[in-house]
Amino acid sequence: MKHYLNLDAIPNLQTAINEVIALKKEAYADEHLGQHKTLGMLFFNPSLRTRLSTQKAAQHLGLKTMVMNFSNEAWALEFEDGTKMSGLRSEHIKEAAAVVSQYCDLIAIRAFASLSDQQKDEEEQVLNNFVRYASIPVINMESATAHPLQALADAVTIKEQGLTKRPKIVLTWAPHPKALPHAVGNSFTKMAQNLDADFVIAQPKGYELNPAITGNTTLMYDQHEAFKGADFVYAKNWCSYNDYGKILKFDEEWMVTAEKMKLTNEAKFMHCLPIRRNIVADDHVLDHHNSLVIEQANNRTYAAQWVLKQLLKNG
Repeated sequence: MKHYLNLDAIPNLQTAINEVIALKKEAYADEHLGQHKTLGMLFFNPSLRTRLSTQKAAQHLGLKTMVMNFSNEAWALEFEDGTKMSGLRSEHIKEAAAVVSQYCDLIAIRAFASLSDQQKDEEEQVLNNFVRYASIPVINMESATAHPLQALADAVTIKEQGLTKRPKIVLTWAPHPKALPHAVGNSFTKMAQNLDADFVIAQPKGYELNPAITGNTTLMYDQHEAFKGADFVYAKNWCSYNDYGKILKFDEEWMVTAEKMKLTNEAKFMHCLPIRRNIVADDHVLDHHNSLVIEQANNRTYAAQWVLKQLLKNG
């Protein structure tokens, strides 16, 4: 593994899941790997779980961390080649990435989609330019189109439930007052496609994810029907893909409720957090003993630790 940009970087997902679970039992067993090394963490967007869990993962491996928030602590970066930099952007990615590579041994980046320019978002301008110009491994802490650290943690969370049968997993769209990107939905879909599971996506018309990602996954437009017999319900909002970045409607009927969860097979409820209570899911669902949202957040540390460990082992 040279970089961790998406789930495709994992050679074998089942092996990775088992190794992450093993890490939880001996978190400091590989503390020597990161000694005298530094992880740089660059945030173009806010974070709670990603920042803290990745820092904790680094500490487990003996890594030092340096954190910079580009919203208020750094020069605005220019990513285009050949541009005359006469505007607000005062530093080019070529110099910035090279400099960070001198200060750090690994770099982790969080940069959301703009939701205004689909082509640039899908080109992953921020992430891929750091890969292009940095000389150290790059880790995706959520980008315009992917959140592979979250997806690995979600896979571990599902595995830990110890189901002996082939589970039914439902990724359901849920309402939200603002337009949100597709990153979590995309990565969860890619992850679930690699599990031995009956995986379906439920969404209103017009909210289909990128068909290049969903592929042959079953799409359903009746949430009640999708929930029937489900073992896991993962709720997440995303904006329209075809009408890019738009909220087509704010449909409260798609909120996950206790009544809807009764249609399931005592399903475990999952969400990446933060979650808007009584908008995405009601209080009863979140406070129920079948809610896994806190354990998902806990597993973020060990998913990040596994990724950092692989990169450190590869030099």
